[in-house]
Amino acid sequence: MNAVKVVVKNVPDYGASRERNDLGFLTFDLKTDLSHLFNWNVKQLFLYLTAEYVTPNNELNQVVLWDKIILRGENAVLDFKNMNTKYYFWDDGNGLKGHQNVTLTLSWNIIPNAGLLPNIQAIGQHSFKFPTEYTQTRV
Repeated sequence: MNAVKVVVKNVPDYGASRERNDLGFLTFDLKTDLSHLFNWNVKQLFLYLTAEYVTPNNELNQVVLWDKIILRGENAVLDFKNMNTKYYFWDDGNGLKGHQNVTLTLSWNIIPNAGLLPNIQAIGQHSFKFPTEYTQTRV
């Protein structure tokens, strides 16, 4: 996993208080083989990519940036290059600009035909930095 392009903008949040908040944009590479997770009792996998970081306002921020469902029988070998996130990367303030330690983590739920629903975090993470200046250009 790798963050390829990372930018941050400061834009109004029209859905709430209209204060200006940081909005992060990134593209990522993801290469993994999850076929070993499938067996007779696995119906599907629900994958999700999260970003975690700390700000003065919040001890832990977790944002889901991307997700994917892989059904049994589908190709579980992923090789994505320069993928856009599926969901917005909002911060509830100005905590992204210049942030030095944002960690990307891939996790998944194994959806069984019967039994427990385990939540598993992949081995390995990727950390990246946001730029120290806001971008003014269109992303």
